[in-house]
Amino acid sequence: MTLLLGLASLAIIIWAAQKYVKADPRKLAKMAKPAGGIAVLAFAAFLATRGQFVIAAPLVAIGLGLLGWIPLPAGFGARTQKSTGQVSRVRSAFIEMELDHDSGAMRGRILAGPHEGKDLDALDVTTLVSLLGAIDEESRALLATYLDRRDPAWREHAQGDAAAGRGGTPRGGPMTEEEAYQILGLEPGADADAVARAHRTLMKKLHPDHGGSNYLAARINEAKDTLIRHHR
Repeated sequence: MTLLLGLASLAIIIWAAQKYVKADPRKLAKMAKPAGGIAVLAFAAFLATRGQFVIAAPLVAIGLGLLGWIPLPAGFGARTQKSTGQVSRVRSAFIEMELDHDSGAMRGRILAGPHEGKDLDALDVTTLVSLLGAIDEESRALLATYLDRRDPAWREHAQGDAAAGRGGTPRGGPMTEEEAYQILGLEPGADADAVARAHRTLMKKLHPDHGGSNYLAARINEAKDTLIRHHR
């Protein structure tokens, strides 16, 4: 019986490999989950024939869950599923910025001055550049980061290093845990693994080597260090 099951499994693998080579990648993506469910059920059946019911039983539940017939066991795939809807927030005296983790979209709002309450997207680039010389260093670095995303050529029209936002550094004083959670887009109390994952995701989007800025990279690193110290 075991030999027959082995031969049948080999035949299925060969057939599936042939189909895989010829298949449309978009169709393969749709088929991956149900195919995985069938494979898990087949393996569970094989284990059951060998009397290994303790292992086979949870595999049956997983296989049926992948096929959509029953809910997946609690916690299954939790580490591999990508979180959605996370937003990072960085705030200075003059401006508040948000970054959507999923899309990488950056948006912001002015907190003080004649344009208080206005979204950055609602103001033209010339107006935003004119604000750089009248705001604090941290706000200047943050606004320059936004302008880099919106119009990479804006620096060609800016006058002087101060207007270009060069040399901007994070504000003085230790970062609070509340600020760190907001920067990483996490709920208060998130564990060390969640902190590390959020840090990796943001650095891929905002590291200077990937088109980001030194200022935001420094703030993200500071946020991670602040929360990691809290978890020690």
